[in-house]
Amino acid sequence: MEKIYTIPVNEAFEHTEANPHVGCPFCLLYRNEQERELDLILGASMMEPDIRIKTNRQGFCGKHYDKMFVRRNRLGLALMLESHLAELSEELEESPMIKRSGSAAASPLKKLERLENDCYICSRMEGRLKAMTEVAVLLWDTDPAFRKKLAAQPFFCLPHYRAILEYGKKKLPKKRFPAFYDAISRVEENYLATLTGDVSWFCKKFDYRYGDEPWYNAKDAVERAIHFLRGEDEEGKTP
Repeated sequence: MEKIYTIPVNEAFEHTEANPHVGCPFCLLYRNEQERELDLILGASMMEPDIRIKTNRQGFCGKHYDKMFVRRNRLGLALMLESHLAELSEELEESPMIKRSGSAAASPLKKLERLENDCYICSRMEGRLKAMTEVAVLLWDTDPAFRKKLAAQPFFCLPHYRAILEYGKKKLPKKRFPAFYDAISRVEENYLATLTGDVSWFCKKFDYRYGDEPWYNAKDAVERAIHFLRGEDEEGKTP
């Protein structure tokens, strides 16, 4: 029986199975969950005290500031910026940066370093992706139908391929992990062989001797190779 927490993973794997051009199912899950987070943070969650405490402390990365900015809720974003900047001002005033030595000087530098590397939405997404990976491994271990879905995937981008193998090795019984590894790696190796051939053909098409030959599936080989190696960017498009 399907449980509510397995539905998004099953739906994503079904979608990428039916539409191979979409690519890695975990990239699709990331995009879907990120959209939900952006809707929440500029909607109902914005005024929740516990959420505002976290956003005041963490702030957002540049990409997520950009994503909130273009969603046309300028007032919602401005309200979060107002309280975030106020908290930042208080923190920096407590430990003036004009001091050049001692712990008092180190404190604001550490806070600034933390802000540069912190983001409320990124931290939320990290937890979501970990949970989705756990669900995928659990489904493979307990649901024969999901094993077929996994075997029919177009590919997994390398970051998500590594993540699901790491979690599978950590959580699956030692006797079952080899079968899991084989299933995941078979998908990856098949796609890698196809992709390598497409990139090679793309390169050959710039040789005059192959000018009259058809492109076959090589026209977008560079974009697909970047997607495979790095995952999709946050817009859901390859660079």
